[in-house]
Amino acid sequence: MSILYKTPLMPFLPSPTPPPSSNNNFSYPIISFSQPSSSQRCFSSLSEMDGTVGQCLYPLHRTKTIHLVRHAQGIHNVEGEKDYNAYMSEELFDAHLTPLGWRQVDNLRKHVYESGVNKKIELVIVSPLLRTMQTAVGVFGGERYMDGINAPPLMVENAGKSNRPAISSLHSPPFIAVELCREHLIESDEDVLWRADIREEDDEVAARGQKFLNWLWTRKEKEIAVVSHSGFLYHTLSAFGNDCYPSVKSEICSHFANCELRSVVLVDRGMIGSDPATTNYLGKKPQGLDLPSDVAEEIQPQKRES
Repeated sequence: MSILYKTPLMPFLPSPTPPPSSNNNFSYPIISFSQPSSSQRCFSSLSEMDGTVGQCLYPLHRTKTIHLVRHAQGIHNVEGEKDYNAYMSEELFDAHLTPLGWRQVDNLRKHVYESGVNKKIELVIVSPLLRTMQTAVGVFGGERYMDGINAPPLMVENAGKSNRPAISSLHSPPFIAVELCREHLIESDEDVLWRADIREEDDEVAARGQKFLNWLWTRKEKEIAVVSHSGFLYHTLSAFGNDCYPSVKSEICSHFANCELRSVVLVDRGMIGSDPATTNYLGKKPQGLDLPSDVAEEIQPQKRES
């Protein structure tokens, strides 16, 4: 998993890339919204104190696990391979999945269930476009909808020309469609985010990604799946990893394949997190003498002097 350090309400500031370490003791990539000050950084290995990247510890209750997924193959991907201008087509903007895309969905769903990820996810956040919603429901939704199931369907039969049976909401996590994580935005009279001649700039997508992550941290859920688009995921993550080893930076910031899943850890490095530390235990119940030996060793010279 990757670690995304989260400092809310701060601009993107590039962090310097450290020189490669000769011992290559890299366990987790450390990604940062902004370069941390000496008071914010947590040093957990001598290599990191020397200026190279190493392991890092952080309180569990100030983290969230995020499973990032790009949608499966849509008809716009097929047409875009032939002609890039197809990606600017209003007719293909809300493209549905291809038959190949649905096979990709089935394979990812199998992986999610075999790995046990499906049992951990508390919420699925999805871009409100058809291809992402089909992917999200196909991967994280319930079983096929059958007579006698007392639960509303997440997807009706043949939704979006899918030629697929209805999918039940039974035993599935809740789903939320969020505008902030959809693809490059375009505006028109029919869609307030569609403009036929102008497409959102990459830095605007990155800024929207920051807003999305700011909002994501306000959610109470600790393990969340996000189903979005190649452009949004790429430009959001490209702001991170500058203080990582180059191969880790590449792992974080490369383009997603159709129906690819990457799991990362979002860290609240500021004080925005309000979730209680449910697994921590303060101890000393009942109270008793518990002076640590190393502390006693430090205070003994002081007592002798006094």
